[in-house]
Amino acid sequence: MLPKMPAPVQQPGFLFVPPFRIQGYSIAGEHTVIQVPELDVCFDIGSCPRFAISSPFIALSHTHMDHVGGLPYYFSQRVFQKMGPGTVVCHPEAVEPLRVMMRSWGDLERQRTQHAIVPLEPGRDLEIKPNIVLRAIEVSHTIPALGFALVERRSKLRPEFAGLPQERLRQLRAEGVEITQVIEIPLIAYTGDTEFGPFLFRDEFSRAATVICECTFVDPGHRDRAAIGKHLHLDDIAKLIDVWEARTIILGHLSRRSHIGEIRRFLRSRINREECDRLHLLMDHRANRERYEQQALSIGAAAAIEAHDETEAG
Repeated sequence: MLPKMPAPVQQPGFLFVPPFRIQGYSIAGEHTVIQVPELDVCFDIGSCPRFAISSPFIALSHTHMDHVGGLPYYFSQRVFQKMGPGTVVCHPEAVEPLRVMMRSWGDLERQRTQHAIVPLEPGRDLEIKPNIVLRAIEVSHTIPALGFALVERRSKLRPEFAGLPQERLRQLRAEGVEITQVIEIPLIAYTGDTEFGPFLFRDEFSRAATVICECTFVDPGHRDRAAIGKHLHLDDIAKLIDVWEARTIILGHLSRRSHIGEIRRFLRSRINREECDRLHLLMDHRANRERYEQQALSIGAAAAIEAHDETEAG
C-alpha cells in the first residue's frame, strides 16, 4: 500500500497592521514565535523559523518550552549567518537558567555561541531602535512571566508655549527653559501567557494601537482549565475589549481543542459585531488572507486615484 505523503508544512500567520507586519506561529502547548520585523523584535521563540533569525532581539515572556525551545538554534543561526549575536530580553529570574541552558549546549557542541541574555525588570525599558523602547510588564502565570510593550517616545512642545513665535522659543531655550516634553505612544503590546489581572489595564495595553493577546480557551466550559493554567479565556477578552483602544487585537495561543470555525462562532456569540471587527486570529489563514487581499485592493485604488489627480493637475 502506498503511504500517505507528509502533511504540508503549516504556514505562519500573517497580518499587516500598517506600518507593521505581525507574523509567526502561536499554538498553545506547541510553539509561539511572533515577529514584528520593522521593530527588530520577536515575541517568544518556541521554535525558530527562518524569518525569526533576522530579528536581533527576542522578547521572552517566560520559559515554558513552547515559548523558549527555539532559543539555542536562534543564537546559533544568528552567528552562523553572520548577522551578529542575538539578544534575549527576559524576566530577571530566568537569566541564570537560560545561561545554564546555553552552557549545556556549549558542552554538547564543543563550542561556544556568542549571545546576550539581558534581564529586564518589570517597569524598566530597553531601547531597541532610536526613540523606540521595549518595556517589561509583570504579568501572572504559573512561573515568572512578562508582558511587553513597544513604546515610541516623541518630543513635543509644552502646551503653555504653543503659538509662540520661533524667535521667542529660541530665546526661552537659550535661557535654559525646558520648552518640550516627552510623550509616549504605545505601538504594540504583547500579553504573553497570563491570567486576567489589573496589569492588563495599564496604559501600555489600554492605549496601544495593536495588542497581541493570548487567548488559550474559548469554550464556556473551559473556564476552570484557564484558571488552573493561569491563561486568558474569551470571557476575559470580552472584558478587556471595552478598555483597550487598539484598532487591532490579535488573538494567539489558541488551543487545538477548538477548530477555527468553532472559535469564530464563540467570538460572534460573546463579542458584539462592532467590537468583533477589531479581533483577528493570528492562525486564521483564510480570514487573514482575505483581509490582506482587501488591503491590497484598497491601496491599489488609492494609488490609482492619486495618479489620476496628478494627471488632472498636470
